[in-house]
Amino acid sequence: MKHGLDIKPEGALDFLSLGALVHRLDPGIVPFRKATGCQIHVSGGEFNCAANLADCFRLKTGIATAIVDYPIGELVAERVRAMGVRPFYKLFKHNGVNGPNIATVYSDRGYGVRAPVVFYNRANEAGALLKPGDFDWNAIFGAGVRGAGVRWFHSGGIFSALSETTGELIVEAMKAAKAFGAVTSFDLNYRAKLWNIWGGQERAQAVIRRIVENVDVLVGNEEDLQLGLGVSGPEVAAKSKLDPSTFFGMIDNVLAKFPKVKIVATTLREVHSTNHHTWGAVAWIDGKTFVSPTCELDIYDRVGGGDGFASGFFYGLLTGETEQEAVNLGWAHGALLTTFPGDTTMATVEQVRAFAKGGSARIQR
Repeated sequence: MKHGLDIKPEGALDFLSLGALVHRLDPGIVPFRKATGCQIHVSGGEFNCAANLADCFRLKTGIATAIVDYPIGELVAERVRAMGVRPFYKLFKHNGVNGPNIATVYSDRGYGVRAPVVFYNRANEAGALLKPGDFDWNAIFGAGVRGAGVRWFHSGGIFSALSETTGELIVEAMKAAKAFGAVTSFDLNYRAKLWNIWGGQERAQAVIRRIVENVDVLVGNEEDLQLGLGVSGPEVAAKSKLDPSTFFGMIDNVLAKFPKVKIVATTLREVHSTNHHTWGAVAWIDGKTFVSPTCELDIYDRVGGGDGFASGFFYGLLTGETEQEAVNLGWAHGALLTTFPGDTTMATVEQVRAFAKGGSARIQR
């Protein structure tokens, strides 16, 4: 147990996420005001991790979430099945007119000097209606799920921002997860647009701090730590976005407020243009610091890259890899994810391992 995490050797589920499912409309490089067609991607920051771990890394994963009995709900449920994720659904009835709905995310890809533009329709979202008491955590985390419960539980800042009840549900779930011996993780994913609707930054920090008191593994960059946790940043910002010193300089402040946190990790991204980034990742693990290699990315679709890192990193920790290898696997999977359309993985674990070792883009015959 070199990384300070006490991970169960086995369980009915290796990994369970709690979060909202969304469908993302993607007109490619065309901005929405000129769009004539869209691809539909099923997504959700928390779901993406469960989907990646099931489909690429071949772990047994689940998602606790809301589903709605209308065609968009069926589309989403079909994709959850296709990715091999076991659903624990709270079912909502659609009234045929205005919901409750599966949220819509609109996101063009941008190109070159033009950045991607993201906006939402989260009106009457089923996921935001989820509240404490909606899931039987004792049955899910206990021996009720064909075996020894859940090894790792994960949620995130996007879900906590959806309503006054979703953060309370995360706190309830985290406490249950800890009681049943699961490792817990939380991706801060601070989204000012979502928090500003019902409470702003002050409310966000009050909610997120209560969640993080129960968290072993925290994912988030300097901005997430400052805005979401209220942890003060360093006096001098790093000259380069790839310099991990700013991030590592904040860890003492994180631990002063949250001494139970054992791991803090994030991606490092220098954006040269929409389609060209330099990419790295870092982690602070039980007192030691780890830095990934860096690589140049030719981006096809950047959405989901951070979740790609988190899932590869979690996979390394769940399967007993060294800390450095876990960071490298997360870095490699996040890099590969930006080369596919959509928010979830199309990589294989073999591709990820090859790239983590310093593989190349030469053709494989």
